[in-house]
Amino acid sequence: MTELQAKVRSVDAIEAFRSALIVFLTKARPTLEEVTSEVVRTRMWLQNEQRQFWEKQVKVRRRELEQAQAELFSARISKMQEASAAQQMAVHRAHRAIQHAEDKLRVLKRWERELDNRAEPMIKLIEQLHGYLTTDMSRGVVFLGELIKSLQAYAETGPAVVAAAPQSATGMPEQAPESTATAEEPAPAKEGAA
Repeated sequence: MTELQAKVRSVDAIEAFRSALIVFLTKARPTLEEVTSEVVRTRMWLQNEQRQFWEKQVKVRRRELEQAQAELFSARISKMQEASAAQQMAVHRAHRAIQHAEDKLRVLKRWERELDNRAEPMIKLIEQLHGYLTTDMSRGVVFLGELIKSLQAYAETGPAVVAAAPQSATGMPEQAPESTATAEEPAPAKEGAA
């Protein structure tokens, strides 16, 4: 038999990979958390801030419309031609302003639905990836650390010799002698026999 050894000379490549993996994990996890929180912030912005703003705008613009209609009514009663034309324009502007605010509110509600429909599957994937990075990859870092320790300990022990067989002068292992069973050799054939 011959010498068997792994010939481990350096574990630098494994150490470098482990270090790069740790750096990756320290950057990837916060990035995934930031993406998730950004979606939550956007949802809250749509559902709270923007919804409240446009609902308030609809109310304000309806009050402005009511005021413009009351002024138009007063102008018609007083039979002021020039004033009633200006008041009619103010009423039309107020109608358009209300229409604009209601359109924005409808768009906002559609965005809320679309955000939920589009973001939820992605958020689930991000959460799965985050869990994978947190548990499985962290275990991988620990495993690599243990592997490095084991390989360093192995490299420090030196080569182990496994029951070396005796060798001949040529450096080749000697072979076991062949069996020496006695068997009669056939007699040589006689010449000239017919």
